[in-house]
Amino acid sequence: MDSITQAALGASIAGAVAGKTLGRSVLLTGALLGTLPDLDVVIDYGSAVANFTQHRGFSHSLFILIPLSFLIAWGLWRWKPQLSYQRWLALVGLILVTHPLLDAFTTYGTQLFWPLGDPVALNSIFIIDPLYTLPLLAGCLVFLIRPPATNAVATGLVLSTLYLGWTLVAQQWITDRVQPALAEVGMNEASLLVQPMPFNTILWRVTAITDEHRVEIVTGFLDGSDELNLEHFPRRPDLAQSVASLPEARRLEWFTRGFLDYRLAGNQITATDIRLGIPGAHPFTFILAETSESGVTPIPSGRMPRPSVNRDALPLLWSRLTGRTPVLCLATLSTPPQGHSC
Repeated sequence: MDSITQAALGASIAGAVAGKTLGRSVLLTGALLGTLPDLDVVIDYGSAVANFTQHRGFSHSLFILIPLSFLIAWGLWRWKPQLSYQRWLALVGLILVTHPLLDAFTTYGTQLFWPLGDPVALNSIFIIDPLYTLPLLAGCLVFLIRPPATNAVATGLVLSTLYLGWTLVAQQWITDRVQPALAEVGMNEASLLVQPMPFNTILWRVTAITDEHRVEIVTGFLDGSDELNLEHFPRRPDLAQSVASLPEARRLEWFTRGFLDYRLAGNQITATDIRLGIPGAHPFTFILAETSESGVTPIPSGRMPRPSVNRDALPLLWSRLTGRTPVLCLATLSTPPQGHSC
């Protein structure tokens, strides 16, 4: 999740655990601890793919954060012994552990068990979701105005946690809704990704892929009974095969669970993480190799510039979310003429 949300979550937990003893200052301590795991973004791992796939790695591992909690709690106890070591340990441990657990609900991927296992990505909440964050911020604001409002921060935590549970229920409902439509076009065995569109859990994006084909669906809870609109995109298994032996291509395949789009840009082979963003506005595209008459030559991976922000995107997303626009074409981020599909 975004840094503001993680800071608000950390501050809320700190206020609930130690607000009566430490007062307003504990919110700042909690906020700082809540953003601590994300400091790995300052580390340069040597290439664009490495920086992308090793973020949320060791610094988000439960094998690292749980032992670290004991050490940090000891230091804070020596600094402010009016709070017992056990309470400091509960405060620090809860904050450090809930940070990666919350990140695991997003699509990016969180290596909870680094250096073992695959990234965990439940895909049920967008990286910025006001309905999750606002209860936490509201609880912290009440605490600042009328300390020690531990009930307020606790209420914020309960509401945000219930909302997180709702995201999983909504995701399953959308999954059940699209399965028949995917089966009709022969995609019932395809790898499936179901995730919310930006900033909400009412409108969802469904991505189904096979080796040679990809289908995208946008649907939500405010849609009527109209048939689902399926958008079809070709894939390039030939390009995927040409770089399959490259370590960085394998790393990307592992990290994204195969949700990649390979393209030829001039003489360069690129790979785009199609989980993040939307078609035409995916933020992570990497150059992996160059082609020539002699074959494919690997090069140190570089990241392509992030696509420019489409100013029409938010009004279109809002119109689609509310159901006023029944169809949104992801390839062009536009609405087709009435009665037409993408």
